[in-house]
Amino acid sequence: MSAPGEDAGPLDRLLARLDLAAAEPDVFVGETGRGEGRLFGGFVAAQAVVAAGRTAPERALHSLHAYFLRPGRPGVPLRYAVQRIRDGRSFATRRVVAWQGDEAVFNLAASFARPEQGISHQDPMPDAPAPEGLPDWEDLRAEILGDPRQRRRDGPVEVRVCDPDRADGTPLPPRRRVWLRPRGPLPEDPLVHLAVLVYASDRTLVGTAARPHGLPWGRRIAASLDHAVWVHRPPRLDDWLLYVSESPAAHAGRGLVFGALYDRPGRRIASVAQEGLIRIPRGGA
Repeated sequence: MSAPGEDAGPLDRLLARLDLAAAEPDVFVGETGRGEGRLFGGFVAAQAVVAAGRTAPERALHSLHAYFLRPGRPGVPLRYAVQRIRDGRSFATRRVVAWQGDEAVFNLAASFARPEQGISHQDPMPDAPAPEGLPDWEDLRAEILGDPRQRRRDGPVEVRVCDPDRADGTPLPPRRRVWLRPRGPLPEDPLVHLAVLVYASDRTLVGTAARPHGLPWGRRIAASLDHAVWVHRPPRLDDWLLYVSESPAAHAGRGLVFGALYDRPGRRIASVAQEGLIRIPRGGA
């Protein structure tokens, strides 16, 4: 498993950590890197996709359903145990459990399919302004928090926002459009493009469910509870993808969000569903 240098960029570090080490048959180890707090859920999901995909090389992922069981910790490797549930002529099913020490932190069910011809249709891609010139996700976050020192380091995936939150907590419709792209070229390996897509699909979703309640950054505590992705077309992350999300319902502190990812020509690449936990910090929003 390659190790990123200290001067490596965020995308290079992610790609190195997606290059899992095979510890034993159907068991892989992923490095998590240094940091504070909890691991980003999309990162754990992306590593799990690589682990599952390594055991189904002749098929492509078409759906995954995952649960975030407990927060992962930086600095501690993750061990991915893959169970081969079934290998059929067209489909293969895998189960992956991610462990840190003796604790399970993530559970994934994934289905892979051989390519075939068949029916095809989709709703049209929603209108959206071009990504060029739109505010950056991290710049916008620091602006809403009112402190430029709160700007986090750039991540491996750049996010440009069409529908910014309001710093004053003005309620907004439970819909959002953002553009996503890696901060550099990816290798040709289709499994890497797929893993980075899954990584990016965990961005921005929970906040969509917080918008009608006037809970931007600094006014909420949020975490992903589960995550599902359906891949309609083989993803290529060579250009911007439009990520459209909406939250049709929330109750008891849990918000449901549906998302769709489109490439620039308007083809729907993937669909996403997630339920997230959203709480107001003690002392009010």
